[in-house]
Amino acid sequence: MARGEESGRAALAYVESRLVRHSAEAGAAPALSEAGEGAGLVLMAGERVILRASAGAATVLLGPTEGARAGALSHEVFLGRIEERPVFAAAAAAEAAERFHEPDYRAVDLRALAGEGSVAPAELGLAATAKSLLAWHARHGFCGRCGGPTTIGAGGFRRECPACGLHHFPRTDPVAIMLVRRGSSCLLGRSPHFKPGMFSCLAGFIEPGETLEDAVRRETFEETGVRVGGVAYHASQPWPFPASLMLGCVGDAVSDAIATDPAELEDARWFSREDTARMLAGTHPEGFSVPPATAIAHLLVRDWVEGRL
Repeated sequence: MARGEESGRAALAYVESRLVRHSAEAGAAPALSEAGEGAGLVLMAGERVILRASAGAATVLLGPTEGARAGALSHEVFLGRIEERPVFAAAAAAEAAERFHEPDYRAVDLRALAGEGSVAPAELGLAATAKSLLAWHARHGFCGRCGGPTTIGAGGFRRECPACGLHHFPRTDPVAIMLVRRGSSCLLGRSPHFKPGMFSCLAGFIEPGETLEDAVRRETFEETGVRVGGVAYHASQPWPFPASLMLGCVGDAVSDAIATDPAELEDARWFSREDTARMLAGTHPEGFSVPPATAIAHLLVRDWVEGRL
């Protein structure tokens, strides 16, 4: 991997983690109450993670005693171990964040946390794992087959239905995100919820029974009317909102006429390599920009501009 490519991927949020994950097939898992003060806890208060400040970087790893000040915890999960240290995740009510006072603690949304760079990249990945698993537990309290209440099993990497015996496992939603190119231009779109002037790669969920390549072709056509031929995979990024995996691809357009679906996009355009480079640099004359370096869309655009796609 070239140095530029390596540094670009290192900037992606949520991709690094030092966690040796617990597996649903690994047998019994320890409980937080029995793990001792040496255990680590990732605590989510609503949609925000609790950070402890330190002399250097902040950390998402609290101790069990610190977690107790949040009050009642739900959906305790044994995530695994970091250098033999047992690490757990648990959820608290959103208002529990008020019990963690600055400057010693902060409650931060994971999007903001990725942008500010206050924790180590590997801790971003750990927080993403915790948030996604806890969100899954919050949504799957009942069995999809018989409707009975489910319980946590395998340390939190499974839910079990006592009534019918069915086991439920955490799900990740795959999303195709693509840099579509044609000659020396690339296709970028603008969603109504983007900040002013920002364009990004097209993206969409992969449907049941659909290949990644066909999802790229379908989503591009649905959103812009542009037909895509060849498709190649480039990189991926976990996206814990609530539990997606962004599968970054490059696609070769075989048509160039754009007809946007207003329900999907506010705008879509072909941008030259030169204009796209200005968007990356923040010097575009119309103030156009691309997503920040923490997002895989930025990596796809940059790698195309710099000739790696």
